[in-house]
Order: sequence, then C-alpha cells, then structure tokens
Amino acid sequence: MKTFVVIAAFNEEKKIQKILHDVRRYCQNIIVVDDGSEDKTFNLIRKCRVVSLRHLFNRGQGAALKTGIDLALNNGAEIIITFDADGQMSPKEIPRIVKPILDGKADVVLGSRFLDIRSNIPFSRKLILKMAIFFTKITTGLELTDSHNGFRAMTAEVAKRIDLQQDRMAHASEILNEVAKKKFKIMEIPVTVKYSEYSLNKGQKASGFLKIILDLFFDKFI
Repeated sequence: MKTFVVIAAFNEEKKIQKILHDVRRYCQNIIVVDDGSEDKTFNLIRKCRVVSLRHLFNRGQGAALKTGIDLALNNGAEIIITFDADGQMSPKEIPRIVKPILDGKADVVLGSRFLDIRSNIPFSRKLILKMAIFFTKITTGLELTDSHNGFRAMTAEVAKRIDLQQDRMAHASEILNEVAKKKFKIMEIPVTVKYSEYSLNKGQKASGFLKIILDLFFDKFI
C-alpha cells in the first residue's frame, strides 16, 4: 500500500537532516512541512530527497500536519504516518506501526511509550502524560496507555474523515475524539521514545497541557 510519512518541523536545524536520512530507509514518500521556522530548517529540508512545504509563519503542529496529510491524500496515499522531527522517535519502528493496518486489524495505530520499557520518560513528563490519558478517557471513552504520542499511522479513509480544526497541540486529542466518534478500529503498539535535553526543551510543559484543555473547551462550547 502506498505509504507516506508526514513530518511537521519547527526550528529543527540541528536534527532534521539526520531524521530524514533515517526515515528514508523505511519509507520513500516523505512530506515535511516547515511551520514558519526562524532558523535554517527549511533550507536543510530542501537539500533532502523529500517533498518540502512551508508555512510563512508559525501556525502550530496541528496545522502543519493537516497541510502534509492533505497533500499526501492528494498524491494517492493509502496509509499516512505522522512522525516527530526532534529525534525522540525511532524510524526503524515504522514497519511495525503500519503492520496492523496491512493485516486488517486496525484503521488507526497509535505508538505508546508506556508499553516499551526502553522509553526513558522523566517524572515531570510522565505526570503530564498521565493527566492527558485520564482526560482522553473521560472525553472519548477510549482506554489508552498513551494519548499524546505523535507517532501514529492511519488509513486514507481515516485521514479523509477526521475533521482537524486545532492548529496547535490540541490536535492530538482532537484526532482521538474523531476516531472514537466515527468508531474506527484503533490499536496501540509499543514504541521507543528517547528523551534528551534538546527534546525536553522543545516539548510540552504543564502549562501546555492546560492550554490544550482550554483550546478543546472553546472549540466545543464557544
């Protein structure tokens, strides 16, 4: 099945070329959306053998992924994988995350860092993630072990039918809301997430989780 990897990148000049080099070992169709970076990220992306797009200003990861997903669908994607640009994820796990879709067992496959003991999750980050898991359970009814992991795969049918409106980090919760509402088959698999000082500085803080809740609240009720 024709598979695309979609990557949103913002100020990732230190990591992006190595990430793209490693991802290409497992998938040839790569779309990278530079989300208004202020460094050399976009110029470095253009030197790689990938499709490169650019937002003129920073709109947020959700908006960048939507741009990339829409382009993948327009180019005949049958499976779409989303992948982070900060070096936390392992490209060699790409074949594993698409296998349940190829086997007909799932429409959406979510990577879970809590199912893999090799993931070195700091306590502060673990606390935020556990709150997100609880929030997902009470809002969607989904029993998940990891609800805000950017490593996921979905069929083209799912990508076409989920209605993404959240431009920033709340998109991860929005995807799960849409998947639950439209009753797609969902599966989690263990994936490795390796934290570094670099990725922690770029990642979600507790204030970011509160903003996600506020964004979802305003979207639903206001």
